[in-house]
Amino acid sequence: MTSSRTGKITLVLGGARSGKSRFSEELASESGLERHYIATSQAFDDEMRARIAKHRADRGEGWVTHEVPLNLLSALQQVARPERVVLVDCLTLWVTNLMMAEAEVDREGTALAQSLRQLAGPVILVSNEVGLGIVPDNRMARAFRDHAGRLHQAVAAMADEVFFIAAGLPLQMKG
Repeated sequence: MTSSRTGKITLVLGGARSGKSRFSEELASESGLERHYIATSQAFDDEMRARIAKHRADRGEGWVTHEVPLNLLSALQQVARPERVVLVDCLTLWVTNLMMAEAEVDREGTALAQSLRQLAGPVILVSNEVGLGIVPDNRMARAFRDHAGRLHQAVAAMADEVFFIAAGLPLQMKG
């Protein structure tokens, strides 16, 4: 992560339980910078509360956590600094939150992607790749897949590095 450009952008994609969060946390730790974690998840039930607790325990000490289900760009603008690395986990949960709030998902995603290079410090963005399976059988699931795919393309275009994680193994796609 160390680079002469303080606003380095890294996108980490992968399927569920692929190892993308662990890989991203390792990248953040290797940076040597103060670590900030922007969590987009919301705990609506006991199972999700347990998942969030496990993620926190797995990360360990030394992280400042910000819970940001909707206003991701604003949070990044406030948190990103040259002396910090910011890890956003994850973009697909953010898309879900935007859809449930009936926000303009593509507009929000475009604004996020276009602003990444102006952030004051390095950012690692984690997201689930949802475009590798069959076409979803319902309209909402298809809209989600389409929003996520467009967001991934826009963020990848702005990113300095893009990794795809499968079975815990990183494949560097860009950078």
